[in-house]
Amino acid sequence: MVGLVAQPANLELETMPEYQNIFTAIQVRGHLEEGIPLPKGDADRSGKPFHNYWLGKIGNAQIGPIYLGFLGSVSLFCGLVAFLIIGLNMLASVGWDPIQFVRQLFWLGLEPPGPEWGFRIIPPLNQGGWWIIAGFFLTVSVLLWWVRMYRRAVQLGLGTHVPWAFAGAIFLFLVLGFIRPLLMGSWAEAVPFGIFPHLDWTAAFSIRYGNLYYNPFHCLSIVFLYGSVLLFAMHGATILAVSRYGGERELEQITDRGTASERAALFWRWTMGFNATMESVHRWAWWFAVLTPVTGAIGILLTGTVVDNWYLWGIKHGIVAPLPDLYPTVVDPAVAAGGVQ
Repeated sequence: MVGLVAQPANLELETMPEYQNIFTAIQVRGHLEEGIPLPKGDADRSGKPFHNYWLGKIGNAQIGPIYLGFLGSVSLFCGLVAFLIIGLNMLASVGWDPIQFVRQLFWLGLEPPGPEWGFRIIPPLNQGGWWIIAGFFLTVSVLLWWVRMYRRAVQLGLGTHVPWAFAGAIFLFLVLGFIRPLLMGSWAEAVPFGIFPHLDWTAAFSIRYGNLYYNPFHCLSIVFLYGSVLLFAMHGATILAVSRYGGERELEQITDRGTASERAALFWRWTMGFNATMESVHRWAWWFAVLTPVTGAIGILLTGTVVDNWYLWGIKHGIVAPLPDLYPTVVDPAVAAGGVQ
């Protein structure tokens, strides 16, 4: 008979990690999850779910199953058509040379119709028609994806916060590519497709209308942009800092506050004198993020339609500080000499 060896009372038979942070994330894997049953009449989810180690480093390690349905499938198809139209036009602009296409990709673009075409529905394809067709398919793709997101949220019993946040970005997208050109009566006011071409458009747009930095709605958009970045960083850092106490279980701690929530709240109350709750911080961040594109879209919408020059508008309303006259007036030497002999 084998004798039993007594174990010290303080010896841990299993060593469990007591602390994790962004560098030492623990991946918890359970059974593959198929999700709740879909409503009757909905298409089935596609794909067999599986785990991925590297994606598990930043989130849930399970991939799939994926639900597209009719709206998702049509949305992806329209997006692919727009992508191909833009890509093939860029490839044609470099003589169908794939090497030059790769080398110049950042500088290639698909331009909207010129000002001579006004707001005609379809100008010639090589004079902006392809831009309108690509924009149509891209817009249909984005709008169908929004409807898909809304229906998924409703059928899963969620709030519709995500699709309405997406709608804020779609509003800016429509203002830049359709609503403002419609009000201005010219497709030429729209943004080209392309990486550097759309950045060049932004710079030229600001110069043409007297420096967009003096547009108050642009100022608000930047405030909300930086504010949302700060809020998300502060909140994310706070939850990671209390993850050793289970702080990542935010939903539970909203209603059953524990050590993590108490310490997180105390930290901000002690350092700032004020703290949001576990739930209200997400409302703060949601509004700041959503108001970034919404206020930006309003500023773009007013440019050229209501205000022609934001610099002069800023001078009129006391926003722009008057520049001091540091240098004397430059006199043309030919004039000072009595004219050219």
